[in-house]
Amino acid sequence: MKSWLHLRTRKKFPLRRGILGERGTQIVEFAVSLPLLVLFVVGIFDFTGALSLKQKLTNAARDAARVAAADPATDLGAAVPVSVGDAYQVVENYLSSENINNCGLTGTTPALSGTLTWKSPALTGCPGNTGLVVTINRGCATPIQGTGVDMVNTCVTIQYPYQWLFTSVSGLMGNSFIPPANITTTATSFNEN
Repeated sequence: MKSWLHLRTRKKFPLRRGILGERGTQIVEFAVSLPLLVLFVVGIFDFTGALSLKQKLTNAARDAARVAAADPATDLGAAVPVSVGDAYQVVENYLSSENINNCGLTGTTPALSGTLTWKSPALTGCPGNTGLVVTINRGCATPIQGTGVDMVNTCVTIQYPYQWLFTSVSGLMGNSFIPPANITTTATSFNEN
């Protein structure tokens, strides 16, 4: 009886070694592929978040340009014209309605920074002590092709700092990914008045 048990145990060990070897290989393969899988998942979420934020900022800039372009241009000599103040308020309200950090935009007023161009003050309320920049240009000229005539528009540009998670994860993999530090969007609307 002892010899029969001995033979049976001997036969099981090679099979067991094969199963354990396959399991070990699977664990090693999983350990090697897991960082790459994490990199892909973080990249998908991060780039999706950036694209979604860019779309929301584009909507805010477009709405602000439309509001400013619909206001009369008779008060453009004022420190902060009504049209510029309205556009600035539209950006602020849109960011707050979309639960986007406005980086301290609330309670500030834009300052003249060029001919018919107003810019938000230096805001540092975003992560990394960087800030949002809102630029409203009431005299943005666009040439009409083939006529030699310029169409006067209102252009609103929003520059928003974005904190990428992908850079830290790609750094763990030994790669250096340097994305743009800001998401910038511009919208243009024809001045009606």
